[in-house]
Amino acid sequence: MLRLRYVSTLIFAAVSLLLGAETVEPIKYGDFNSWVTRNIKESRLIGGDTKQLYEIGPNQTIDGSKPYSNLGGSPWGTSNVMAKVAGVTKGSNAVFPNTRSGSNRACKLCTIMEHCKAIGLINVDVVVAGSIFLGQILEPIKSTANPYSKMIMGVPYTKRPKALQFDYKLYMPANSDRVYSSGMGKKKTYKGHDSAEVYIILQRRWEDADGNLYAKRVGTGRELYSKSTGSWVNGHRINVEYGDPAASGKKPSMGLIPEEKSYYAYNSKGKLVPVKEVGWDSADATPTHLMVMASSGSGEAYLGTLDLTLWVDNMALVF
Repeated sequence: MLRLRYVSTLIFAAVSLLLGAETVEPIKYGDFNSWVTRNIKESRLIGGDTKQLYEIGPNQTIDGSKPYSNLGGSPWGTSNVMAKVAGVTKGSNAVFPNTRSGSNRACKLCTIMEHCKAIGLINVDVVVAGSIFLGQILEPIKSTANPYSKMIMGVPYTKRPKALQFDYKLYMPANSDRVYSSGMGKKKTYKGHDSAEVYIILQRRWEDADGNLYAKRVGTGRELYSKSTGSWVNGHRINVEYGDPAASGKKPSMGLIPEEKSYYAYNSKGKLVPVKEVGWDSADATPTHLMVMASSGSGEAYLGTLDLTLWVDNMALVF
């Protein structure tokens, strides 16, 4: 009788472990071991240098000032861009491959001041935060106005992960004031540091008869990072909160995307339009799109702490 009870207990424990077993699904190219290298020839007017830009995708090199579109089925876009403004070609790079150990690489995201100068004609400084996201940048960039309209944010997705998992490391510089510079007008400096951020957002999107895109928020997870870690934090998780996170006392940073900062996507008519978040969906809703972003900045566009650096690696979804 005792032996029977012992065997039954073992079977129950084994079944419980199986039922509670987790599945970790890597995001494609989220190990950051392969990269596209772009050699952009900048205009002679601003020096005519060849600038290297990096994209997350299959290992290959592209020579020439060609607009980039995601290669190899990569879901990742970056803040690295080729701009053509008034006939002037300029490259900007704030996201880099970075050796972690041996042949293992990670993704390095930096907040930088991008300079574009030509005596008597152009004198522009722009703060750029290194960012990666699920989606793509629409090149060439033709102005600094409304940066959200120059990217497609989010990928089709119908699963319900319980967490975003990744490794990270952070460097916060000693001089950590925030600088604003959009290339239009004077630079401004504000006291207080910026923060790096990583988030996961699940939306249920739909389109009306006029081609407008709307969304309700299905799931949310967001964290800000403001202290240097010194070493890697491995296997870190951001849990996904389904439904309205206010019900469980989550911070305002978990809130809906303001209409003026709406991300963009193509509608069924092939037009790029803002995706307006209009409310919270039910906690058991099925999403249509997934957004994941990691960035060395968390404020408004063109505002950040220069040299703030975030490293990320091994991006995956947990079920």
